[in-house]
Amino acid sequence: MGAVAPEVKLNLFLFGVGHHKAAWRAPDSAVERLGDVEHYIELARLAERGKLDAVFFADGHSLGIGAVEDGPTWFLEPLTLLSAMSQHTERIGLVSTVSSTFWTPFHAARLLASLDHISGGRIGWNVVTSMFDAEAQNHSYPSMPAHAERYGRAEEFIDAVTRLWDSWPQESLLHDRDGRYADGGLIAPIDHQGEHFQVAGPLNVPRPPQGRPVLFQAGASDQGRDLASRHAEAIYAAAYDAEAARDYSTDIRRRLAAAGRDPQGTAIMPGLVTYVGSTLQEARAKQAALDALLPTEASLRQLSVFIGQDTSDWELDAPVPELPPLEEFTGPQGRYATILRIIATERPTVRQLLGRLAAGGGHCTMVSTPESIADEIEHWVDSGAADGFNLMPPALPGSLEDFVDHVVPELQRRGRFRTDYIGTTLRDHLGLAVPERSTAVPAAAFSPAGG
Repeated sequence: MGAVAPEVKLNLFLFGVGHHKAAWRAPDSAVERLGDVEHYIELARLAERGKLDAVFFADGHSLGIGAVEDGPTWFLEPLTLLSAMSQHTERIGLVSTVSSTFWTPFHAARLLASLDHISGGRIGWNVVTSMFDAEAQNHSYPSMPAHAERYGRAEEFIDAVTRLWDSWPQESLLHDRDGRYADGGLIAPIDHQGEHFQVAGPLNVPRPPQGRPVLFQAGASDQGRDLASRHAEAIYAAAYDAEAARDYSTDIRRRLAAAGRDPQGTAIMPGLVTYVGSTLQEARAKQAALDALLPTEASLRQLSVFIGQDTSDWELDAPVPELPPLEEFTGPQGRYATILRIIATERPTVRQLLGRLAAGGGHCTMVSTPESIADEIEHWVDSGAADGFNLMPPALPGSLEDFVDHVVPELQRRGRFRTDYIGTTLRDHLGLAVPERSTAVPAAAFSPAGG
């Protein structure tokens, strides 16, 4: 009897009214509802109807005065938004980006632990080091700290946050109305004294229902991959095609093994943009309709951000000018590596590259029927390129509805995706155990009086 094929993991990456740069321009877009919590609740319920693992929000810490004219970026703060969404959903996981460069461990640990309690154990946190000087300048930095400094801070940040979650165990709660509310002997400070943070602890929120919210990471650089291999329980990745995804996956699993972790125990989920049609022609028409709304000037500005140089005078119908190799690029490396791969593989004109990047910035794009998309998803998973995908619908809610109503049932018919949730927590959905409490928590009992 052959081995049972693994179930595909599916996460929904929510962004504005869709990941296509021109989605907001469509006549039926929900752009006027970006400040309406009901918009996001409806999307989360739609994803929950499809039995997806989680919904995820990225985050940014600056507006970008010029870029805001080109379309929506940020609107509602994501952790606040997830708190509201948790009250209108039952099972789907809820994940937000948290910047280790701009947050402090106690603040992050308290908010995320509270959300895990509020949601009944459905919270995940995507740790990032952030990217842009404009963000840093909103947090008392003149510019972004150096790459190595940011990752050193992230390492220490994760350590302090997880130890804070372990500092007040659930079993200390006695609720003895004739005696003690809690056993203080089980609660301990963490006394963290590091290069970047000093945190006494303990946390003033009992240990979260999941023990610790699920830790996601999106490491692309060498230091990012090392950080992910030491700590991540699931990884958001960027891959243009299955070959690039397999290269990334192989490297990450090698690093996981070197870190003494199960190489297969961390789910790798590249981004996936889908245009679904009952025929190939219908799917291509949906893509073309969005591409037709794309303003060239705004697209060139976006490309300039991605590659770190001015593209405003590039000739649209000429080949893409030669770009510096990856090792010489000082910006975010994951997307830049994807752009280099697109150029090397497709040899596009500048105009063609803009269209290719319009939705998802070069992540894998599948334009086809539900059956063909399911075939390709199976190929990625079965060939070791991915454990599943971080879905990036080009237009919301339409592209998500197409996926939930047509691709998910096809995967279910093949036995490759759940027909219902089995557990109640995000850890349950991802097949992750509740972690044991850290042995790094001091044994000394907590005394609120300090004596």
